[in-house]
Amino acid sequence: MMRLRRYFQLGTSLGINSWFEGFTSKSVCQLQTKSICVPVLNCYACPSALGSCPIGTIQHFMVVHAIPYYVLGFLGLIGTMIGRMPCGTMCPFGFFQDLLYRVRSLKIRIPEFMRPFRYAVLVGLVIILPWMTAENWFSKLCPMGTLIGGLPWVTISEDVRSMIRDLFWIKISMLIFFVASSVIAKRPFCQIICPLGAFFGLFNRFSLIRLKWVPEKCTHCRKCQEICPMDIKVWEGENTGNCIRCLDCTDCEAISVCTVFTGARLAADRREQEISTELV
Repeated sequence: MMRLRRYFQLGTSLGINSWFEGFTSKSVCQLQTKSICVPVLNCYACPSALGSCPIGTIQHFMVVHAIPYYVLGFLGLIGTMIGRMPCGTMCPFGFFQDLLYRVRSLKIRIPEFMRPFRYAVLVGLVIILPWMTAENWFSKLCPMGTLIGGLPWVTISEDVRSMIRDLFWIKISMLIFFVASSVIAKRPFCQIICPLGAFFGLFNRFSLIRLKWVPEKCTHCRKCQEICPMDIKVWEGENTGNCIRCLDCTDCEAISVCTVFTGARLAADRREQEISTELV
């Protein structure tokens, strides 16, 4: 499953950033696709980006004091169907972090108490501060934007290089921090910071597609946690907001993909089996 996911991540990362003409024309894509949000973090300013970043779009609406009905509806529909799956299968920055973690080095685990901080980022930097200050604060600091937007423009445009100020070096420092931390910890940006992951995670517990852990088949070998790119203890909750639905853990026979309907049936069957056992 992991190898298949890697190919899919690579394909989607290239697919949503395939307007390579932007690097030669030194311009942002003006195709109709630019009016469509992609379901992952993907900087609008990237020279090759075909679509728009949903978080950047939400911030824009906050700046002008309007409600982004289209974006919220689009993200809500995806979340209702598959939860946080785009994070695990499509996100270019998630893919980048997965690759960095493969580098041989000392490995550490991110404390679980740090994970809810991404909700503060969603509310504070994406909603409240842009509304109050008319500035896109998350986009100003986003390491993904620096990686595929800021750095390419600095490389190809002398005009952009002439406009470099202190904020750019702050962004570079943040990118370096997350690159370095991704080598020693699993997806630190996704676990602690990502506001889009925070939004999608709200739907994990009741999305149409979900995971099912069967305790009777579990040997508590912890292999699911070791293979999980978010370092989740699946046996403590397989559908928490931390799960990115990468499906790597489904290689274990105790964990499977189900729908809200089949999951309910499995639970009912298990309860019926327990009652039958008690009667015997």
